[in-house]
Amino acid sequence: MDALERYEPIIDDFEAFRAACERPLPSVVRVNEIKATREQVTEAFDAEGVEWESRDWNENVLKIDSSPGNTWPSFHGWTHGQEEVSSISAFALDPEPGERVLDSCAAPGSKTTQLGALMDDDGLIVANDSNLGRLSALRFNTERLGVTCVAVTNQDARNFSLKPFGIEAFDSALVDVPCSCEGTIRKNPTALDDWSLDHIEGVAGVQKGILRRAIQATKEGGSVVYSTCTFAPEENEAVLDHVLKREDCRLVEYDIGLQSEPGLTEWQGDEFDESIRKAKRFYPHHNDTGGFFCAKLEVGA
Repeated sequence: MDALERYEPIIDDFEAFRAACERPLPSVVRVNEIKATREQVTEAFDAEGVEWESRDWNENVLKIDSSPGNTWPSFHGWTHGQEEVSSISAFALDPEPGERVLDSCAAPGSKTTQLGALMDDDGLIVANDSNLGRLSALRFNTERLGVTCVAVTNQDARNFSLKPFGIEAFDSALVDVPCSCEGTIRKNPTALDDWSLDHIEGVAGVQKGILRRAIQATKEGGSVVYSTCTFAPEENEAVLDHVLKREDCRLVEYDIGLQSEPGLTEWQGDEFDESIRKAKRFYPHHNDTGGFFCAKLEVGA
């Protein structure tokens, strides 16, 4: 847990934050509206004796007292176990049916299938991942949840090519990048065992390339959502600051009903663009969740 001490200056009630990071993560599922309604899911939970509770910010996100994958609704693809804050980025992107959406780092598919549900399975989602071994999980989840509008690709997202699709640009893009995973400590207690500042700085370079390419591949006026499950400003605000200086885009506000803190404009002597305050930091002790960072950009200033 020593890796988290560097964030004491930026987190309110740091002791509550540390205590929350040491507690197990609640079990949460997302209702898959492609296959079932919230009412059908909750009736099935009641019949199975699974206790459930709606999360205040979104009625289709349910806290349950069972393992997310060990229920009848999960088996039939009515629900999907997904860490609560993990669902923020797709809700923030808010794609419309019929749109063409790039999911730059898609595996294992939680956000991809969530995008498909938000689009009523109508349109095109290009679900890309550079890790070939993870694509089987992505395909499994799309099939189980009944998402048919997905095309799976295996490219380096920093050099993603649109040529196979015959299109000039996507309507929007979701960029949930590989990161140091500090915010997953509640579900993965060993997440920080191999933590190092060198790793954070190295992965930040990859993140910058992925986000820049997604912006380049999105049409003017389109939206790009950038997210991580880490607290590190090097992977969050510093990445946004880098990209804002090099690509034609701007940060925009978005609404999510969970408590959050604004993005930082300074970290250890480095200053960032003031607009980065529009990004949101989600901390475990505020919402009884994991940690998350999410920002929404509009392409074309």
